[in-house]
Amino acid sequence: MTALAEAPQRAAGVPPRTKFKRNWDKRLSFIATHAIGIALGVIFMLPILFVFLTAVMKSDQAMTASLWPSEWHFENFVKVFQKAPLLEYFGNSLLYSALATAGALLSAIPAAYALAKLKWRGQNLFFMLTVAAMLLPPQVTVVPLYDLWVRMGLTGTLVPLIVPYFFFDAFSIFLLRQFFLTIPKDYLEAAKIDGCNEFQAMYRVLIPMAKPGIAATAMFCFLFTWNDYFGPLLYTGENQDHWPLSLAIASFRGMHHVEWNMTMAATALIMAPVIVLFVFAQKSFVKGITFTGVKG
Repeated sequence: MTALAEAPQRAAGVPPRTKFKRNWDKRLSFIATHAIGIALGVIFMLPILFVFLTAVMKSDQAMTASLWPSEWHFENFVKVFQKAPLLEYFGNSLLYSALATAGALLSAIPAAYALAKLKWRGQNLFFMLTVAAMLLPPQVTVVPLYDLWVRMGLTGTLVPLIVPYFFFDAFSIFLLRQFFLTIPKDYLEAAKIDGCNEFQAMYRVLIPMAKPGIAATAMFCFLFTWNDYFGPLLYTGENQDHWPLSLAIASFRGMHHVEWNMTMAATALIMAPVIVLFVFAQKSFVKGITFTGVKG
């Protein structure tokens, strides 16, 4: 049988062992070239694997020395919906992340355009203040902002979390400004010669050319707000109806016991939309990050 299998390859002039050696050499070359990436991929995948394995364990086995489930309980992913209104929390998280991302883009795109493509007095000072705002810990402004929202009677809702993004988001402005610098001014000048004003040049020329940078900025903002815990805990902790998913995990913690299998099942469900979003938008995300910071 071996001789019959090797006959077509001998007829083609390629000895079987030589072909096997070439394929093996290609695999070894691929592993050697991507060794660091493979190692990092394994390291980053281990926590996700740990979350999934814990999610399908029994309650008394979770968070013990046994890392492999003795029994597989996939029904835990259904039970979490019975123990907590995750769909309601999912809607709150989606509302928070979507509106905050939209507000960040609406406020950051004109500001980044002004910093990157216009010349005006105080431009460098405003850019320095933007960078300084990125370095400022959010806890520094918590007390005055919380007092402001309390006086307005809006604590216990998502409004204090969403509204600030419609006015100023330092990181989004900085990231978009760096990307806008990579776009040559010739395109904007040509648009102005054709009769476009500054807004039309930004809307019709710059924004279509900056889609990768805008996509990367939107993804950063969405991921931050989706995973935000401190802000929702501060402003919505007193009103469970407005909890996002980041606070929903607290529903599985009792006074004397934590259901870690349910907590991990809820965590896996919370991570799923973010992973799906990154898989579909990774090309634009990587492209936007690659070109950011390279001045054209």
